[in-house]
Amino acid sequence: MANIGIFCGTAGGTSMIIADALAKEFDVDEVINMEEDFDDIDQLLSYDILFLGSSTWGQGDVHHSWVDVVLEIESDDIDFSGKTIALFGAGDCVKHGEHFGSALGKLYKTFKNANAEVVGFFPIDGYKYDSSLAQQGDKFCGLVIDQHNEKEKTDERIEKWIDSLKDELNL
Repeated sequence: MANIGIFCGTAGGTSMIIADALAKEFDVDEVINMEEDFDDIDQLLSYDILFLGSSTWGQGDVHHSWVDVVLEIESDDIDFSGKTIALFGAGDCVKHGEHFGSALGKLYKTFKNANAEVVGFFPIDGYKYDSSLAQQGDKFCGLVIDQHNEKEKTDERIEKWIDSLKDELNL
């Protein structure tokens, strides 16, 4: 069985919706809340597969609970070779359409530069936004949901993403 860790930084709980669905589908006992349960980088490194979630703040920033982690990974050249990572999070395509889900793009860049294998890209079809750092070609570098404006699409998007992760991870 794969050693899977789920880490989530969330403010309003939207990203936690995805984290909880992942925990249920992949039989993971605990979702690590980045504000309350995160200890240090070694906690991340103890897993083979990481599901990492963040809401997008301000001008496309990661949730504040991820800021020090990202800075430490980048400044200390921490190596995530051999780790497989899937990203998820929340965005608001109306209020923040110019930075929709961009936190995922910042996490993507950090972990990709740290030699992690990133999986779980999700089609941008059906989304309406101006720009996003999470967009890589015709896909997002993970799953972005918008509970404020597209709540009716959330369950279907989560289910589709989890099914694709199962296939991609051979789980």
